[in-house]
Amino acid sequence: MKTIWIINGPNLNLLGQRETDIYGNEPFESYLERLKTDFPEFDLNYYQSNIEGELINKLQEVGFSAAGIVFNGAGYTHTSVSIADAIAAIKTPVIEVHISNIFAREEFRHQSLTAKNCIGCVTGLGLDGYRLALIHFQQRLGL
Repeated sequence: MKTIWIINGPNLNLLGQRETDIYGNEPFESYLERLKTDFPEFDLNYYQSNIEGELINKLQEVGFSAAGIVFNGAGYTHTSVSIADAIAAIKTPVIEVHISNIFAREEFRHQSLTAKNCIGCVTGLGLDGYRLALIHFQQRLGL
């Protein structure tokens, strides 16, 4: 069984409650349960933090042993050179996911500092972006 980590950044602990017109009504934890059912070949692990350093620590902790990381850096996507550097430093492939279409939002969201160090980026497809990232890992790992 291959270990995949889903790592979410700031304010994503409020999914289902905040700005539901942008992010939807479903809490991430219930969506995660469906993903675990739909992808039994993966040992899916989840981590969320509102703190930049904790996200870096988790990337470094799992980034040399996991088969893949699905990463939504939220607002840190646009501001954190340190998270971009952490992704560049690890060996595990990372797919960047954004629930909203960052290119259809405020101009400051149009830039991702982290995407250049990821193997791919999914943006604007709602929570299904996580599913698509997992499908890619299935194919990449030959599962």
